[in-house]
Amino acid sequence: MMNVIGKLIGFVLLLVSFVGGWFILEFQTFNRGSLSSTTFEVVSYTIKPGASLSSVAHELHQYGFMDHPRYWVWSARWDGVADKIKAGEYAIAPQMTPRELVALFVSGKVINYTLTIPEGWTFRQMIKALHQHDKINNTLRGDDGKILDNAAIMTRLQLSEKHPEGMFYPDTYHFTNNTTDVAVLQRAFKQMQRRLDDEWQNRAPNLPYKNSYEALIMASIIEKETAAPEERTQIAGVFVRRLNKRMRLQTDPTVIYGLGESFDGNIRKRDLRAMNPYNTYKIKGLPPTPIALPGGDSIYAALHPAAGTTLYFVSRGDGTHQFSDTNKAHNAAVRKYQLKKR
Repeated sequence: MMNVIGKLIGFVLLLVSFVGGWFILEFQTFNRGSLSSTTFEVVSYTIKPGASLSSVAHELHQYGFMDHPRYWVWSARWDGVADKIKAGEYAIAPQMTPRELVALFVSGKVINYTLTIPEGWTFRQMIKALHQHDKINNTLRGDDGKILDNAAIMTRLQLSEKHPEGMFYPDTYHFTNNTTDVAVLQRAFKQMQRRLDDEWQNRAPNLPYKNSYEALIMASIIEKETAAPEERTQIAGVFVRRLNKRMRLQTDPTVIYGLGESFDGNIRKRDLRAMNPYNTYKIKGLPPTPIALPGGDSIYAALHPAAGTTLYFVSRGDGTHQFSDTNKAHNAAVRKYQLKKR
């Protein structure tokens, strides 16, 4: 009898050993192979907050991205990572192995999207770009579906500043799907504050600005005046000297900003004669707010103007400017580069 029992126990142990070995071999083969026999391109898949690995496996199997969902779950449990997956949107590649897919979900390396805000854009252009991006959650709209006005947007952002122009740093921003417009704007605001504060702390001496906000206004004017990086500090030098001499800035970009949507591409004499806070042909000093979103180089230029004696400049028509010390020389440059071409 004992001999029979011993043989039975031996058979059971052999069977268990065989089945265990078979499972181990199956897992190894499964984890080294592809997710699915179905051919597909890289796809995005979103794990919802609180989702279990079993529910994720079921969905992936339904979509045709995984042939053996149970094996996948068992393998992840064996590795001790089944409860460590993170919510978010992921890119699944067909060449991934099952173990690589689990590792991806555990890593939290979700898909990132980008939005580039160019230097010199206005705040309204930035808002429009945010709301045209299909991966950004638009929250800055009223019940009528229209974008909120500037004051309401600043209130939603919980910012004390009332006017948003110039307060947000132009850059390329990376974010995940369904990020809100508020979140992107808050990042851009903090980035602008950091850059402006750093430059303000290291500014050149004897500048005609009462505070860093006035430097930001100047930076926005510089940004709109030239596309030639090497000219920024020269233009800053002209404007700083004009302010110190209590001369009017007489810069067209501020006039254009003051005209708003009525600007049709041409500045007329009546526009230069009109009295408004942004017409620097009529007012002395700086306009009340920035006129665009200045980049880092323009902020630097505003706070590190080039030394010199020039007080005027005029466009050569090729993206650069002719600088002059006197009004007589400036008028000659205007005749040469502007009037004759017209």
